[in-house]
Amino acid sequence: MSAGVRDVNTRAFATFAAARPGAVLAGIVLGLIAVAAFFAPLISPQDPFDLAGFDLLDAELPPIWQEGSDPRFVLGTDAQGRDLFSAILYGTRISLLVGLLAVVIQAAIGVSLGLLAGYFGGRVDSLVTRLADIQLSLSTLMMAIIAMALVRAGLGGEALSRLAVPLLVIVIGLAEWPIFARTARAATLVETAKDYIRAARALGGSDLAIVHRHILPNILSPLVVIATTQVAGAIMAEAALSFLGLGMPVTKPSLGTLIRSGYDLMFAGTWWVTVLPGLMLIGLLISINVLGDALRDWLDPRARGR
Repeated sequence: MSAGVRDVNTRAFATFAAARPGAVLAGIVLGLIAVAAFFAPLISPQDPFDLAGFDLLDAELPPIWQEGSDPRFVLGTDAQGRDLFSAILYGTRISLLVGLLAVVIQAAIGVSLGLLAGYFGGRVDSLVTRLADIQLSLSTLMMAIIAMALVRAGLGGEALSRLAVPLLVIVIGLAEWPIFARTARAATLVETAKDYIRAARALGGSDLAIVHRHILPNILSPLVVIATTQVAGAIMAEAALSFLGLGMPVTKPSLGTLIRSGYDLMFAGTWWVTVLPGLMLIGLLISINVLGDALRDWLDPRARGR
């Protein structure tokens, strides 16, 4: 790309961003959250996974702006005496990890099947469509219940606790791949009807080469937009499953388990154990969704000028 083209793209992006201050703010918030979560071991004053480091005498201390707080615990503590600030940072890291890896699985399965369905059509298209319909009829909650029950019965509760993260990634990834498949299929159908695909076939290009070199690069825009919204959905799914006791164990806090662990305490006045992780979850989801909307507009030439 020449310097002139880069300058034009930079100016266009700057103009686009200036017209959407909400998206810029969302990007800053998401960036700060991601950096804080990634560097949680360096920032956190306490390791929330180390049960030996908890002291029950420090249990249910309020945040520093309330009376009776302890300056060692900025956001207070939970019922175990665990520093809530540290737990939120580590919990956010787990939620982001589960969300991102689950979407990678969704995209790998869904895009591959969608490309096959849209390119070959016929029986392949019918089979993929039926599989997607069947999968969408099975909720993430149902799949999580089945998976957790099988792992607990086969390997025991200790293994379930140890394998909670990969299990959640697989369950959420397998539950939502039809979203990518349908988007990829629809976009592929449009591309295969265009002249450049007919020309590639006439020149003797193999099906794999045509799909990989020509179709896939031209359908990435809607898939990238779908991916951002699916990351938010995967994080929300993990939080919901953990809140219901089907996800992360209490000893490995995610945002969902933190909200669940403080739910009963909230009515006794210990509101911060649930409210503060809930606010982090809300901020994370809003930031991702706002950025997803801005990304959709940026990738749509008709929306850039608005």
